[in-house]
Amino acid sequence: MNIDPRPSVISERLSGVGRVIAVTGWKGGIGKSVTASALALLLARKGFKTGLFDLDFAGASSHLILGARGLFPKEEKGLEPPLIAGVKYMSVVFFSENKAVPLRGANVSDAIIELLAITQWGELDFLVLDMPPGINDAALDIMRFIPRAEVLAVTTPSVIARDVLDRSLALYRRLKLPVLGVIENMSPSRSPRAGRIRPDPALEKAMGRPAALLKTEFARDLDRCVSSIFGKM
Repeated sequence: MNIDPRPSVISERLSGVGRVIAVTGWKGGIGKSVTASALALLLARKGFKTGLFDLDFAGASSHLILGARGLFPKEEKGLEPPLIAGVKYMSVVFFSENKAVPLRGANVSDAIIELLAITQWGELDFLVLDMPPGINDAALDIMRFIPRAEVLAVTTPSVIARDVLDRSLALYRRLKLPVLGVIENMSPSRSPRAGRIRPDPALEKAMGRPAALLKTEFARDLDRCVSSIFGKM
């Protein structure tokens, strides 16, 4: 009987990581990837050793948000993520040549498990995961192989988005997956409140420029969210 050694390898690869934050969302266009990317940048700016892992095979976009052009992992007994704006960065896009990946079902899960097993993060305070959308095999596999990951959910004020969020969170809780909190992006609230991010028309122009992204109202609101959810850092 063949026994897959990768689960034990994944545990070893993550042995030097303090906390794993899985940023997830269950609808498209809600700002999951920009939230994950900006969160990693904010944590790095606060002085934490931080990594960002984009595992969204269907719509990897953190490389565009960070402006990660001309980067590729170094091969050294596995893959060592390149550094961008103080963040160790790994993405499925390194291997897809920025094209749609024609994988289905078990093949997606296998590819994600392989990436988790070959990536060497070293010592990190935080590893931020840009999760595959929804609650599917890929997302559940990630949570299965990284059981200590804490879920940070992103939603919008949309009635549909909130309904999907509530049903998805209920399932996560039934599966006993730890939910760290919920961030409401594009909130209509005029004043900043814990867990809410207001619309920022300047955000689009900051894409591809980490320093500019950190100066946006979006980043400032997210920083307040981080402080309220994580506590003082």
